[in-house]
Amino acid sequence: MKRADYLPPKYRTSSTIKPASVASLLMLFAFFAARAQAAVTVETLALQRADQHTMPARVYSPAGTRCERLALLSPGAGGDVEELAYLADGLARSGWLALVMGHEESGPAALKQRIKQAGLKAGLLALTTDADAYRYRLMDIDTALAWASQHCGQAPPDRVLIGHSMGAATTMMEAGAINAMGISGKNRMQAYVALSPQGPGSIFPENAWAQINAPVLSLTGTRDDALEGGWQSRTLPYANMQAGCKWLGVIDGATHMHFAGRGFSGKTERLTLSSVLAFLQARQADGRCSNMPSAQGMQSQFK
Repeated sequence: MKRADYLPPKYRTSSTIKPASVASLLMLFAFFAARAQAAVTVETLALQRADQHTMPARVYSPAGTRCERLALLSPGAGGDVEELAYLADGLARSGWLALVMGHEESGPAALKQRIKQAGLKAGLLALTTDADAYRYRLMDIDTALAWASQHCGQAPPDRVLIGHSMGAATTMMEAGAINAMGISGKNRMQAYVALSPQGPGSIFPENAWAQINAPVLSLTGTRDDALEGGWQSRTLPYANMQAGCKWLGVIDGATHMHFAGRGFSGKTERLTLSSVLAFLQARQADGRCSNMPSAQGMQSQFK
């Protein structure tokens, strides 16, 4: 595969696509062997938001009392606290306090109601373009950060927001992406991870991501079609972002729900988790990061 061939000509960059290497595969094997030895405590909480509504949360705590690193995970439309368990567990085994947010205003019941009213595709589009749903999601982030500060005795200094699908849109908004709903994020994280991000369309206009300065990892798959466009549209946020610790991974054969941990998702889960952990480790104090490592079954690009 030649460099950036999966990007439309308008969005191709000078970064290179790298094949898998034996060294990277050995590192991946060693990582999972070590990770299996770590202990994780899992608990489900009901956290009170500022508006007095309750936000369900599932917390994955690493062994010991480490609070230096916090990962907040935002599921997609119709998702709940059981989503993204493979990522939360893997992060906790690597020393991160991981919290999966249950966004009730865009969770299972909300999506079911939208589908009942308008059908599957139109219902999904209606929910994922609802400005109030995103306002509640940002309020959920406020709630999760407040809980972490209280739980840890202070705000964890290293924070990452990871989102899938509608959660990826939430992640990009928090990072500073311009959007059609007029939602303004606060950019409170040291890094962002977008799984199945949306390209230009009903949520984001053209060039919505140009002002994002923080490190961002974007992941999609060759079967990860969007509501508005093919899977290639999910690479466009990366192409629009300025250089500086920006990574893009495209997993061969990965579907939209594989990133959520559903279906025959083992390969996608492994590559997603290893990519996320490598990205979080690669960041440097000056805002740069090392090159994205290669892995069999995934095309990678960085800038």
